[in-house]
Amino acid sequence: MYPNGKLKAITLSFDDGVTQDARLIELLDRYGLKCTFNLNSAIFGKPGRLTNSRGESADHNKVDPASVASLYKNHEVAVHTLTHPNLTTLPDEEIIRQVEEDRKNLTAICGYEVIGMAYPCGGVNNNDHVAKVIKENTGVKYSRTITSTYSWEQQENLYRFNPTIHVIDSRTEEICRAFLEAEVDSPKLLYLWGHSYEFDFDDSWDRFESICKLISGHEDIFYGTNKEVFGL
Repeated sequence: MYPNGKLKAITLSFDDGVTQDARLIELLDRYGLKCTFNLNSAIFGKPGRLTNSRGESADHNKVDPASVASLYKNHEVAVHTLTHPNLTTLPDEEIIRQVEEDRKNLTAICGYEVIGMAYPCGGVNNNDHVAKVIKENTGVKYSRTITSTYSWEQQENLYRFNPTIHVIDSRTEEICRAFLEAEVDSPKLLYLWGHSYEFDFDDSWDRFESICKLISGHEDIFYGTNKEVFGL
């Protein structure tokens, strides 16, 4: 059960720590939504540009470290590793270094103990072994995958936690409406994830705002960061 006896909760999670996060946060704060932002502390300030499979391009400029504490102050900061490698390809010692050093850096910057994480890279970016290494050798208490469940049922394994849906998925509005309309008798969690730069590819910021408007302001729902909805 969530705070105040609520049985429904909504959380969001965005990766990479790019400059578009500022625009994203303006929308989240406007609608009273809470998010966890997963950052790569060794490449703060790094410029870049990405092109998607449709040939659309967007800036991928990392946020400046001096702005992190103030930019994300209303939300949660979490680990995304130092430099964004695929952890399944690394020896255990490097997995630990990438995760724990990022966590320590972010903890120092934000002024509170960082305990969350999202696995970096697309495709198969996690497995049971990586999760075990992280659980046994770092201060991370949960880590999110990129595998959509299209569900809001509870999950036992917080070290390979699967989100409900990628926010740019064509089914996002449908899933959100179904969650809002569902009558439940046990705790349920709607978990949306993505990258803020993705809204620049096709200028879909208005669509994201409509999603924010749709899911916000419901008295029967607890809105929290990842850490808060997991009760950590």
